[in-house]
Amino acid sequence: MQVHRGIPEQADTAAVLTIGNFDGVHLGHQALLSLLTDKARELGLPAVVLTFEPHPREYFSPADAPARLASLREKLLLLATAGVDRCHICRFDARLAAQSAASFIDDTLVRGLGVRHLYIGDDFRFGARRQGNFAMLQEAGARHGFGVESMPTLAVAGERVSSSAVRAALAEGDLAHAARLLGRPYSIAGRV
Repeated sequence: MQVHRGIPEQADTAAVLTIGNFDGVHLGHQALLSLLTDKARELGLPAVVLTFEPHPREYFSPADAPARLASLREKLLLLATAGVDRCHICRFDARLAAQSAASFIDDTLVRGLGVRHLYIGDDFRFGARRQGNFAMLQEAGARHGFGVESMPTLAVAGERVSSSAVRAALAEGDLAHAARLLGRPYSIAGRV
């Protein structure tokens, strides 16, 4: 998997894209990445992930930000294992936080990444003050010629799979439940 810091001024190839933090790369993320890679293979295009560093919640409220389930390095390894061809890591800072949803679509998705098809989670919001939503992306897709699909929430035994649910299971010491949500045993890596 190729890893790039930032977004190019102009894409050199079209891409099938998904956007998110992918903390822990849990079962919900894995289902979304499976849709991404299947569509990319169908269209003969790279499967691309756009993610952010630091996590937006760490930027807006560092004291209240949740603990990460995986380091950036671990996340990248999990994305590569899921079949992602390229990952763009955007620095989440004041400039990005202030970018309008329209500018994000035009500059990042269309010009910078050459999106041909976009998959997002059903709760995805973007742009300054979270003004962008699925409907806005659909309208932009119609104008710029890219498809947009959302993936509904994945549930395991009636519970929504999310990074927050994995954190809650870990906080309770329920490693078996965390593993059910992650699709693998929880692990952590670090320097000793």
